[in-house]
Amino acid sequence: MKEMGDTMLKKYQWIVRVSFILFMIYIYTTVYSKNGVYSFLLLNTFLGYIPIELAMHITPKRPKLFFYSFLVLWLLFYPNAPYVLTDLFHLAMLNPYNQTTGLMEFNLHLWLNFTNLISSAIACSVMGIWSLEHVVNTILIRSQLKKIFYKPVLILSLTVISSVGVYVGRFLRLHTAYLFFNPQWVIHQLVIMWSPRMLIFVSFMFIIQMILWAAIYISRFSLDKEEKNHLD
Repeated sequence: MKEMGDTMLKKYQWIVRVSFILFMIYIYTTVYSKNGVYSFLLLNTFLGYIPIELAMHITPKRPKLFFYSFLVLWLLFYPNAPYVLTDLFHLAMLNPYNQTTGLMEFNLHLWLNFTNLISSAIACSVMGIWSLEHVVNTILIRSQLKKIFYKPVLILSLTVISSVGVYVGRFLRLHTAYLFFNPQWVIHQLVIMWSPRMLIFVSFMFIIQMILWAAIYISRFSLDKEEKNHLD
């Protein structure tokens, strides 16, 4: 049974992996290569996918050096997943309303751009939440900590950190890669960025991510309950 479970897990991992690759190829060929207004979707989707891929390699039985190296990398890149949600502000560039009638126009090109933005935001944010849940559960199993107390603490803490990361990426325009090329400058920017307005934005992003996490958690819990009742 365990081998079957591992096989199924790998199967779903490859479904996610191939789906993201195909979507990025699609964005490259139809938007990025033509210098479209939404060319940023390629890079942002790729960055949002990195923590998802990293999480797939984080398991309780990994060697210590491998486990903690990937854990640190995941933590650095994880804010890129919820960050893609902020790309939805670019929907404002679509101008969907007819200036004469004030009604929404039936323009398929407009709806295609809408679909591209929404698809990237949903895929990265939802699978990002999966990576958060997976990494937290893996930490708890490896450290033999009780879920009932430590899981909420880790989920809340990592969500706060990722919310700060979204602010850093959106308003300071700092990509994770900058940490490797110019760490002193990045650290200076992180030290001077704090303000009441910044904290309010962080709280907004925290609320959005917690709503996503709660919705996914409750949905999965309900499905597991229903499946168990059917089996009984």
